[in-house]
Amino acid sequence: MREIVVFSGSAHPSLSAEICTNLGVPLRAVRLTRFANDCLEVQLQANCRERDVFVIQPLGPPAQENLVELLLMLDAARGASAARVTAVIPHYAYARSDKKSMPRISIGGRLVADLLATAGASRVLTMTLHSPQVHGFFSIPVDHLHALREFADHFGRLDLTNAVVVSPDLGNAKNAAALARLLQLPVAAGAKDRHSDEEVTISSIIGDVDGRDVIVLDDEIARGTTILELLERLRERNVRSVRIACTHGLFSGGVLKQIGAQPEVQEIVCTNTLPTADDAVSAGLKVISIAPALAEAIRRIHEGESVSALFGAS
Repeated sequence: MREIVVFSGSAHPSLSAEICTNLGVPLRAVRLTRFANDCLEVQLQANCRERDVFVIQPLGPPAQENLVELLLMLDAARGASAARVTAVIPHYAYARSDKKSMPRISIGGRLVADLLATAGASRVLTMTLHSPQVHGFFSIPVDHLHALREFADHFGRLDLTNAVVVSPDLGNAKNAAALARLLQLPVAAGAKDRHSDEEVTISSIIGDVDGRDVIVLDDEIARGTTILELLERLRERNVRSVRIACTHGLFSGGVLKQIGAQPEVQEIVCTNTLPTADDAVSAGLKVISIAPALAEAIRRIHEGESVSALFGAS
């Protein structure tokens, strides 16, 4: 295997540059052209022949635009005779589309997985999938990372004498329990029912949270409906303080300010799997970089070392 060659889509170039800095390799240029009929064309501006190529592109908004750009870059790398092409997708947005909740619903998570393989991806490197079963949608190898150690390092600096880790729902309880183990804390979870993309109810919280300092762990915050509902239930249990952590911070529709305005919320933390708006940082959002973790995973993939041994399977 020859040298690593890293390309970035237009979704999050600053993350790609930081990953390359940690790897000690240059970020190669990509020429993106939009024709008069609105079609995209991609040209990779570096030699890929028999190289180990990594294409970095989270599927954040606009997700469809970023997806097509990623597919074109993968196709270009395969057509340029790359020895191996790894799609590095820090945020795999279509992981939310993992099952049929109603008749005649498309399962986007599986379809996009097929498209990535068809376009030329030899493997995928991603982080904190919304649904673990999406891992099984891929016909190519997938390295699935998480940010639990980064969150544990961050919260481990606090006084956690009276703290508890809370998952908003039972589906994310495994990750919350893993963070609780790292912090040596108890864990609790909400009993959540999702009625639509804009409406959820949490009927109860399973576990002891009364009067405690709460660390809420979620995989993604978009509209914030789940977090706001959870805060209502925590308020009923007279929690002392709340700190909120998520891997993917979309924070659409001004929800970041809405969550931050809740009296018990002391801190909101996310990683940089997606670009963060300037007003989000000014609103008090703490952003933790996962570039070192992704860079180390890329190095291990390139050198044939174990990725799961470093980050733990998820």
